[in-house]
Amino acid sequence: MTQSRANLLLLFAGLIWGLGFVAQSTAMENIGPLTFIGLRFIVATATVAPFAFMETKRASKPLTLSDFKAFIILGSMLFSGMVLQQTGLLTTSVTNAGFLTGLYVVLVPILGVILFSQWPHPVVWICAVLSLTGIFMLSGGSLDGFSQGDWLMMAGAFFWALQGLFIARYALRIGKPVTMACIQFAVVAVAGLICAVIFEKIEWQTIQAAAPEVLFTGIFSSGVAFTLQAIGTRYTSAPQAAIFLSSEALFAALFGAILLSERLPAIGLAGCALIFLSMLMVEIIPRLRFRKTRRPQPVLAESTE
Repeated sequence: MTQSRANLLLLFAGLIWGLGFVAQSTAMENIGPLTFIGLRFIVATATVAPFAFMETKRASKPLTLSDFKAFIILGSMLFSGMVLQQTGLLTTSVTNAGFLTGLYVVLVPILGVILFSQWPHPVVWICAVLSLTGIFMLSGGSLDGFSQGDWLMMAGAFFWALQGLFIARYALRIGKPVTMACIQFAVVAVAGLICAVIFEKIEWQTIQAAAPEVLFTGIFSSGVAFTLQAIGTRYTSAPQAAIFLSSEALFAALFGAILLSERLPAIGLAGCALIFLSMLMVEIIPRLRFRKTRRPQPVLAESTE
């Protein structure tokens, strides 16, 4: 798979996640966040399991204990990010949720340098700052009046950044992205249901009321989008993947406006343009530089002797 196609997969994942914010928000009218997470990821696990089985069956080498440990670590990061995000949606808007989750676009390259000494292409830093500025403008250009939910979203962004970095490393080493996604989902499902039984009251009527949101986010936002993330990140760098996935902020604003009547001011639209510009730059500029540094090989004339 080419890097451009991988980036398109990540952009499509961002679109699904943007729409998923609407479903996650409306689900909280009927069901607790932990119960929702547990049920959502049961659906996600069931959605991906057949494809993971086929992938494992075709693999040249079986999964090792080290591989399973890696998948459990990823599942723990995913669970932490999901709990903070889903709880935050109780006290913040869909629009803010999409924007603040996008903070991982800056955290990914920073954590990559701190944890693994991975220095990205210089344009990634510029694009990360542009994306962060765009996210800030999308929020109205002010940090006043942040709710508890907003702070939870920001904390969740840290775990999304960690997950993005480790997915890039494990996907490259293990080479089974669908299986990796499936086991992640199973870890989150088990952890979510255990916590829901302890901390929330589970009622069948509320589960039925939230069933459409559970099915949509389980099949698409989790089963499809997180699997696309696992596949796409294998063929691009973690910082570039984070920038393309940050498009979920754009799509969250778009679907929030269409479905929930949330409206963006002019400064928010300018923020959308900045995020879109950063995605174009991170895709195009490294390729231009690569072409300039390539040197045509001299053509040797055939000897006539």
